[in-house]
Amino acid sequence: MSKALGYAALTPTSPLAPLAFERRDPRANDVSIDILYCGVCHSDIHQARNEWGIAVYPLMPGHEIVGKVTAVGPAVRNYKVGDLVGVGCMVDSCQQCAACRKDLEQYCQEGPTMTYATPDRLDGTNTMGGYSDHIVVREEFVVRIPEGMDLAAAAPILCAGITTYSPLKHHGVGPGHKVGILGMGGLGHMGIKLAKAMGAEVTVFTRSAAKAGEARKQGADHVIVSTDAEQMAAAAGHFDFLLDTIPVQHDLNPYLQTLTFDGVHILVGLIEPIAPPVHAANLVLQRRVLAGSLIGGIAETQEVLDFCAEHGISCDIEMLDIQNINAAYERMIVGDVKYRFVIDMASLKA
Repeated sequence: MSKALGYAALTPTSPLAPLAFERRDPRANDVSIDILYCGVCHSDIHQARNEWGIAVYPLMPGHEIVGKVTAVGPAVRNYKVGDLVGVGCMVDSCQQCAACRKDLEQYCQEGPTMTYATPDRLDGTNTMGGYSDHIVVREEFVVRIPEGMDLAAAAPILCAGITTYSPLKHHGVGPGHKVGILGMGGLGHMGIKLAKAMGAEVTVFTRSAAKAGEARKQGADHVIVSTDAEQMAAAAGHFDFLLDTIPVQHDLNPYLQTLTFDGVHILVGLIEPIAPPVHAANLVLQRRVLAGSLIGGIAETQEVLDFCAEHGISCDIEMLDIQNINAAYERMIVGDVKYRFVIDMASLKA
């Protein structure tokens, strides 16, 4: 075991606070990583406060991890000491089911082992995330950070980037397609950049006309204010794909009506019940599809990192000292961040 330090929640109502704990001893196929940066995802807040009802305490969030390899097990073949690497939302899976064999570990039929708040598959201990000084991860769940990529800005690609890239790629988005992005937070602004790099014409849906300039700055070709009935009516039947990054309940029906026939509305933000209900006519009468997507597999996570490096794409970030994590959570809840907080883990030593 190795001594570790991080910030964790001890109860659903307690603020995150320093916690000394022990990491497991590295196994033969493990990579040991000193954490340099860790992104802050809205799901970290949901979990820390047990808003999904599945939290296990102490709970140490963080699944957008970038760091440097400090040791490798004797069975490790792809990494060496000094390599710059990343760890995303998963640290293990069964590796045997149909999904895992297709490099879709996020859909592991036994359930993937998430980077935090999940029992380790071998020893049953609670996984602890990246709000910490180091981590030990199975080689197959480590990705390589491309040379020259800004390390801090790369961290959110391991969640926000792959969550938007995976469905766009899966559904074949490319030149000639018209893509609507719903919401413009950490996921939405990455969706704009990725869809544009894939060759699509991109429109942002926002409730606020004040965000139009920022949406265009991010690369959007057009902006629709979703609270403007005339603008929504003018968009009827227009889009091939909608990438819905809105993380709270919202009415899908007006957006579905902006899809062409065979159009696809992809949910990546909402995991609560859909309310109000979807009117079936909005699907049936135009053979539209309402789909969902969850992060991406490890091979695809490496692919999105390489894609971003090739196209000069990075996440817009605000750097954060770990001591300010609770204030950052409150700012995230009210949307006061453009567009992702990233913790400089050097601050943990203070």
